[in-house]
Amino acid sequence: QVQVAESGGGLVQAGGSLRLSCACSGRTCARLAMGWFRQAPGAEREFVTAISWNSGTTDYADSMQGRFTISRDNAKNTVYLQMDSLKPEDTAVYYCAGRWARELSRKVDEFDYWGQGTQVTVSS
Repeated sequence: QVQVAESGGGLVQAGGSLRLSCACSGRTCARLAMGWFRQAPGAEREFVTAISWNSGTTDYADSMQGRFTISRDNAKNTVYLQMDSLKPEDTAVYYCAGRWARELSRKVDEFDYWGQGTQVTVSS
């Protein structure tokens, strides 16, 4: 059984940085493609970024390209999301998700495992 849990959210001023962590429990975590999504109040859950099981491939939503960086440490079963140059519009609940596939995806319904989310609030 695979479980994922996010941490590291909080309140930060615009222009600041945060690093989110996603801890994966289960013997097969290292084989999962992992992704980050976010959901603002009243909005649909949207894709942020994803990384392949071996870190060989990454994908970013256009608005996060150059500001956010995804990485993973399979020895620690942990995925990270480094967020720099944060903007008030980045305020949302951020979710970590895992997918049983080699290919990356941007679709919510193509991920198999989800965390409970961590709140990120960026003040202006």
